[in-house]
Amino acid sequence: MERIIPINPALEKGYNVRLLVDDFDALIEKWSNWSEDFRANVDSSIDCQYGNGEKDKLDIFRSGKPNAPLFIFVHGGYWQRGDKSIYSFVAESFVNSGIDVALIGYQLCPGASMTNIVDKIREAIVWIWNNAADYSISKHRINVSGHSAGGHITGMVLATDWSTISNDLPKDIVKTGIPISGLYQLDPIRETTIADALGLDDEESLALSPHLFEPNTDAPILVTLGGGETPAFHWQTDNFVNKWKGYNAPLDYFAEPKVDHFGVVERLSNKDSEIFNKVKAWLK
Repeated sequence: MERIIPINPALEKGYNVRLLVDDFDALIEKWSNWSEDFRANVDSSIDCQYGNGEKDKLDIFRSGKPNAPLFIFVHGGYWQRGDKSIYSFVAESFVNSGIDVALIGYQLCPGASMTNIVDKIREAIVWIWNNAADYSISKHRINVSGHSAGGHITGMVLATDWSTISNDLPKDIVKTGIPISGLYQLDPIRETTIADALGLDDEESLALSPHLFEPNTDAPILVTLGGGETPAFHWQTDNFVNKWKGYNAPLDYFAEPKVDHFGVVERLSNKDSEIFNKVKAWLK
């Protein structure tokens, strides 16, 4: 299909961050191997089917601590790349600190729309709420986070009115939100090659931009990114923070010093990093 909106070279450079990595495939291979090693040595439930789709599955990693906080992590990849199995390594520092973790998988674009992806993550959270006891995790300590596209999805989760999904769900089903390196206004993405697989039109771009909503929760929100990320990502985060700090939900901001878009994920898995300890202290 012919592109309607032309490519903006400055936005392409600002958002297509995988091009800034010398060997992106090697990075993903490193994470995949790290994750495989972690999965081999942890109490887990892998590929729990939360929906009807082929990739509607989530992985649960248990710390062994009774009534532990549950850290939900949604992976990035611009809604069109990646798999939860690549990111198991993120859970290691949390599990070793007495925190349970759930990594949610989802069907990628263009096989699914972005609207469908957001709905699927909500479906996964409801599944966790309904099935937590069967997997020895707490449904009363759900904390939601995600990186990049997952940060965007975290913003949409925080704007969710859960009563529209089911009257049985509490308004405070999510106890904290921690979007990491998120995308909160989608229109700039439409001026990059990233949008080619997304199929975003004017209506969906507005309907899926968390910046344009407000948190439908009083849960505290920690908005984070890497200090060394591109100006485009700082623009996204700064504008989002300035908008959402005016609402009832307590909001804090943190930039992990000197790391880029992908380095911040590795820091999250390091129990000695500032961001890990900031997030750990934030969980309810």
